[in-house]
Amino acid sequence: MRLRPGLDPKASDEPIFDALIAARERFGDKEILEDQDRKPLTYTGLIRAAFVLGRKIAGLTEPAERVAILLPSSMGVVVTFYGLHAFGRVPVMLNFTSGEANIKAAIKAAGVKRILSAKRFVSQAKLDDLMTELATVAEIVWLDDLRGTIGLQDKLFGLMAGFMPKRFRTPTKASDPGVVLFTSGSFGAPKGVVLSQGNLVANCRQINTHIPLDPDWVMFNPLPTFHCFGLTGGVLLPLLQGLKAFQYPSPLHAKQITELLPQVGASILFATDTFLNQYARVAGPDDFSTLKFVVAGAERVRDETRHLFNTKFGGVLLLEGYGATEAAPVVAVNHPERNRPGTVGQMLPGMEWRLDPVPGILEGGRLYLRGPNVMKGYLSPDDPEAIDPLEGGWHDTGDICALDDEAYVTILGRVKRFAKIGGEMVSLTAVEGLAAAVWPEGRHAVVSIPDSRKGEKLVLVTDQKDAESGRLSEWARDHGAPDLAVPKKILKVKELPVLGTGKTDYVAIQKLAEAKD
Repeated sequence: MRLRPGLDPKASDEPIFDALIAARERFGDKEILEDQDRKPLTYTGLIRAAFVLGRKIAGLTEPAERVAILLPSSMGVVVTFYGLHAFGRVPVMLNFTSGEANIKAAIKAAGVKRILSAKRFVSQAKLDDLMTELATVAEIVWLDDLRGTIGLQDKLFGLMAGFMPKRFRTPTKASDPGVVLFTSGSFGAPKGVVLSQGNLVANCRQINTHIPLDPDWVMFNPLPTFHCFGLTGGVLLPLLQGLKAFQYPSPLHAKQITELLPQVGASILFATDTFLNQYARVAGPDDFSTLKFVVAGAERVRDETRHLFNTKFGGVLLLEGYGATEAAPVVAVNHPERNRPGTVGQMLPGMEWRLDPVPGILEGGRLYLRGPNVMKGYLSPDDPEAIDPLEGGWHDTGDICALDDEAYVTILGRVKRFAKIGGEMVSLTAVEGLAAAVWPEGRHAVVSIPDSRKGEKLVLVTDQKDAESGRLSEWARDHGAPDLAVPKKILKVKELPVLGTGKTDYVAIQKLAEAKD
C-alpha cells in the first residue's frame, strides 16, 4: 500500500455550496460561467440564480430528496445543480443517451420521484418520446415553466441571498451526498455511485494541487455533466479554482467546437480520445492557438490522435489522465512539465493505492484505491435508501495497472478485458493495440467469445474496410507478438458503437460478436 502525500488534510471538509461561496471571496466577483448563448454569469449571478431557481424547486420537493436532472452541458444545468444544493436537495444526473431501459433503471435505483428538464432541450434533442415514457415512472418538472413563475418577490430574495448566501442556504455537511451518478455501463449494467460533497470538493483540490491552474484561464467543457469527467473537470473544478467555465451542449459538434475555442479564448479542453481525434481532423491550424493543454480521459489515447496534436497544431500538449466515477473521477493525470506519453500520469496527492496479484497475469496487478475523493459506496440494488459501503474504504477499479517509483500509472487492461486462450491469459487491450499498429487510422475493439477447442477466441470489430487476419499475423511475427494475440475472426462495421460519453460500447460490441458467431 502506498500514499502520494501533498494534499491539505482539510481538502474534503467543505460542503459544495460553501466551496462556491469561498471561491467568490477568494477570486472576486468575476465572470465565471458561460455557454453558447454568450450571456456570462459572475459568481454572484450564479449564486443568485441558484437561490431563485432552487427556491422554486424546493417548493415542489422534500429536504434531502434525490432530484433527477436531465439536461445538456449549459449554464442551465450548472444553475440547477447548485440550486438543488442551496436547499439541501441531492442531484441525480441522468444519462439521456443511455436508452429508456437504463434511465428507468437509474430512476428506480436512486428512488427518484421528479425529473428536472427543459422543453427547448427535449425538442432540439428529439427526446419527446423518451420523456413521455419517463413520465410514467416519475413526475417531469419543466424548468421553462418554473422560470415563468419567477416574480418580483423571488428576485428580491435572490438579491438578498446573493449578498449573504451563508445565511440563506440550507446548511449541509461535507459528508452529505453531493451527487448520484451512474457508471457508463461500457462493460455491463450501470451502477449508482453516491459521491459525497467532500469527495467532489477534494478531487478539485487534488487536481489543482497537482497542476496549479491560473484563474485567468478558460475551461472549455463539451462533455455531458451526467459523466463525472464533465461534471467535476468541466464544471466544479473551474468554478472552485477561479477559471471561467464555458459549457457546450454536445461533444459531437466537432466543427462548431473547434471554431468556438479561439473565440472564447479557451485555455484548457477536456474530452475523450474519440472526440479529440474528430476535433483534430476538422480543426484549422489556428483553432487550438489559445489552448495551454488538452486533457484526455475516459479511454486510451491512440497514437494517431497524439500524432495529430504533435504535428498539426504546433505541439499542443495532450495530457492523458485516468479516472473512475467512483473516485469523483480523477485518479491520475500527466503534468504539462512532466508529461510521459504511454502513461496516464502520476497519482494525485492524497491517493492511496495497492496492487493485488492476478493469477495468470505476470505484469502489474489489480488496482485498489482509497482517498478523500473515493465514493461512499454504490446504491443498493435492493433498497434506494441504502448504500453498500466499500470494504475498508477500498475501491476495486477492476483495472490491471503498473506503477513506478514516481507514482506514474500505466494501464495494462481490465480484469474483464483478458481472455484465456489455450491456458494463456491474453490482454484484449493489447490486441487492440496490435490492430492499431497495423491500421492506425481505424477504430478497433476486441472481444472474446467461447471456443470449443481453446476455451475462448478473439474477435476484432473494426471500421477498417481492408482489415484481414494475414496483415495482423505478419505484424505479430515481425514484432515478436504471440500468435495467440492475433484475432482469426474479423467483423467490419461502418462505425464502432460508442456511449454518450465517447467511450467504446463493449456491451453492444460483445452482443454483435456473439450474434455473428
